[in-house]
Amino acid sequence: MIIHQFEYKGLAHYSYAIISNGKMALIDPERNPQPYYDFAKQNQAIITTVIETHPHADFLSSHAEIHHTTGATVYVSKLLSAKYPHHTFDDGDVIQLGEVELKALNTPGHSPDSISIAAYENGKAQAVFTGDTLFIGDCGRPDLREKAGAVTAARDQLARNMYHSLRDKLMKFADDVKVYPTHGAGSLCGRGLSVQNLSTIGAEKVTNWSLQPMNEDDFVKELVSTQPFVPKYFTNSVELNRAGGPDYKSSIEKIQIQNGLPLSLENIVVIDTRPQEIYKKGSLSRSINLMDDTRFETWLGSIIAPGELFYLIVPSKEEATILIDKIARIGYESQVKEVFVANHVEGRKFDKLNVDEFRKKEDKYTIVDIRNYSEVADRKVFEKALVIPLPELRERVKEIPLDKPLVVHCAAGYRSAAGVSIIKNVLDGSVDVYDLGTAITTF
Repeated sequence: MIIHQFEYKGLAHYSYAIISNGKMALIDPERNPQPYYDFAKQNQAIITTVIETHPHADFLSSHAEIHHTTGATVYVSKLLSAKYPHHTFDDGDVIQLGEVELKALNTPGHSPDSISIAAYENGKAQAVFTGDTLFIGDCGRPDLREKAGAVTAARDQLARNMYHSLRDKLMKFADDVKVYPTHGAGSLCGRGLSVQNLSTIGAEKVTNWSLQPMNEDDFVKELVSTQPFVPKYFTNSVELNRAGGPDYKSSIEKIQIQNGLPLSLENIVVIDTRPQEIYKKGSLSRSINLMDDTRFETWLGSIIAPGELFYLIVPSKEEATILIDKIARIGYESQVKEVFVANHVEGRKFDKLNVDEFRKKEDKYTIVDIRNYSEVADRKVFEKALVIPLPELRERVKEIPLDKPLVVHCAAGYRSAAGVSIIKNVLDGSVDVYDLGTAITTF
């Protein structure tokens, strides 16, 4: 048996190929299916099977496209009520893949329809693919399926399901069974995921907080207490995955890329991805400065709502290709009205904050902290700061008082560039708006 792990760093996503006797199964494939086709060809294997552990909230999967292209059978839990051709795969069901048996385990907790897949060779369990149920160092969050999916459930109930899935199903495996999760550090599907990409049941029993001895009520209290924020696109992604997303290549090829900016644009938001030092020298009045970054997809899907059209400004055609791929990872490519390659933009400029003056007279400014609530709880940099996390900022700008100049900060200067541009879009001319930027790291 060959097990190969694929990683997409932007969403901290792991997917898997399992090969036995020339047959290949995929688990939780990413949006672009080409890496799997290439791997199958390299190993002279045929893709016969695709398994989805649940309808993912954080990325759009290529399971439906792979089925259409290769004829591979897609397997999911019956509870998912998938709208694409599939076979159900629940407790007691087995897929024979060459000499390997893939056995389904219903492991609700992250979602009501979550499954894990155990791989058996020569009658012994060798590995378990745990989806978003068991991560390395953590377990899946239980609060994403209160309003999405064929089956919904309250977070407290899912947390109780998680308690039993971990103990009654996954902890029953031998200590040497390898654990292959669908996400790693940086994913918003959990809160404390390890940077390690592989573990064992035995190691997790020792180091993972969620597998330690505790009663059900204490587990539930801990699991629901401090989960990360939920990006706007998550609920929509669940439904897209349940329906089966459009083909990757043909979908992104519909996006038009133009050199330079036209004389006029429709009245929709503009995502300007140029470096902030260039953006602040000249930018369009309704633009948001969201630079390319390892978490570009997450912040885009947190600021822009599902279905909302937007323009994209990029500094080069190469960057356009990179960012269109990232946008497609969350199923937003159909929302891109047009892409413009432009380095220089005539328009509004941003004044630079005198940081030394600000240090001496903080009370003369309204400070807006756009970090997440959990970050503020860990360390509040400015005691009197108004806290409005970046994902909420577009909807809450008018809560900001206008009696003093504004200073916006985040943790390191990336989000504050976006935040200042969002505030300027609404309040420009009403009050001076400054970005504390990377100087925040010195406070």
